[in-house]
Amino acid sequence: MSETAAGTADGSAAGSVDAEVVDLCRELIRIDTSNYGDDSGPGERKAAEYVAALLDEVGIESRLYESEPGRTSLVAHWGPSDGDALLLHGHLDVVPAAAEDWQVDPFAGEIQDGYLWGRGTVDMKDFDAMLLSVVRHRQRTGRVPDRPVVLCFTADEEAGGHLGAEVLVRRHREELEGCTEAVGEVGGFSTTVRGRRLYLIEAAEKGMAWLKLTARGTAGHGSMINPDNAVARLGAAVARIGAYEWPVRLTPTMEVLLATVGDLAGTEVTPDNAPDLVQEFGGAARMLGAVISNTLQPTMLQAGYKVNVVPTEASAYVDGRFLPGYEDEFRATLEELVGEGITIDALSWQQPWETPYDGALVASMERSILAEDPDGIVAPYLMSGGTDAKHFRDLPGLRSYGFAPLRLPADLDFTALFHGVDERVPTDALEFGARVLDRFLDEI
Repeated sequence: MSETAAGTADGSAAGSVDAEVVDLCRELIRIDTSNYGDDSGPGERKAAEYVAALLDEVGIESRLYESEPGRTSLVAHWGPSDGDALLLHGHLDVVPAAAEDWQVDPFAGEIQDGYLWGRGTVDMKDFDAMLLSVVRHRQRTGRVPDRPVVLCFTADEEAGGHLGAEVLVRRHREELEGCTEAVGEVGGFSTTVRGRRLYLIEAAEKGMAWLKLTARGTAGHGSMINPDNAVARLGAAVARIGAYEWPVRLTPTMEVLLATVGDLAGTEVTPDNAPDLVQEFGGAARMLGAVISNTLQPTMLQAGYKVNVVPTEASAYVDGRFLPGYEDEFRATLEELVGEGITIDALSWQQPWETPYDGALVASMERSILAEDPDGIVAPYLMSGGTDAKHFRDLPGLRSYGFAPLRLPADLDFTALFHGVDERVPTDALEFGARVLDRFLDEI
């Protein structure tokens, strides 16, 4: 622990729930937990041990679970043991960062111009730090929730969660017994629409289909006619996939969000004007534009070994995301676009989910934000990517939301920072988030 973090951890920060959140986030960033999707990364063990020490320091016992060497998740129980439990979860891994592309060292945790810079400041060591700051402060000051809370910090979320959340759900489900509601990433951050701050709470996620397409043909000399060319067949399929325009489909969550924007714009939402309403979000439209339809993006190609040899096999990888309620449409369109003579193998197929945007927990999230920002507006949204919620949703009856609150400047293109170069977060947004989470825990 750094001297700064140690200074705030010895009890001197008891008067302020947001006093140590920036330092905790800096320390987490300085622990490289890059996830390359294989066993070549440093793993999450060091970060999990750091979190365990922070919790132990205030009297909260935790357990570490290692699915493979270094791939470590943490679970702790806080508050009473009886009753419906709330699961608060964040992941410890981050996507890799190429230091030569950044203005600062992505693992130095530097603060410049009111921003904390580094890999994980947005995805999602910011929420980890907010959660730890609030839990530690409340534990030190005797403000333990009346409701059981399960704290979970996971490995491997950036590669699908198969070595983290999925392992906890499948092999250590007893740790999650009694959880009826869950809060994790990605939501609670503000966007600015027509001069108003609109806070987006995640209430749904698209399903995920990471696919490998393989065409086989007849090998031969590149100078000769070859009507059974695997590269040509695969290339045609990839071109069809890239050119296809998916129809607009509005799920209940997006109907609520776009109706909120429609009120600000003075219009009613329809499938026809939905794309125009999405553009009201500025930079965030790149993400929200992807959640009014299914999507299928070619991402990698593999074929051949010499320029004058027609190979036997050619492969393409595609990233498919499908809306809740539209998986059948996605499958049928996928097969039509791929066509004959190409096999489709699923590398990862995860279901979408959608939680009704109602109930006491939603009301608590809304009140906690508006108490800190009375001029804000709160609405649900559907997330284009995937989170550990997909695995935790296997728990019977679990209602899940994304709520990592941040009040952001109107000119910050926040969604571009997810997995992006020069990832950063305003330090005052981290402090805002800690205060909001503290208010939220008062009500659960």
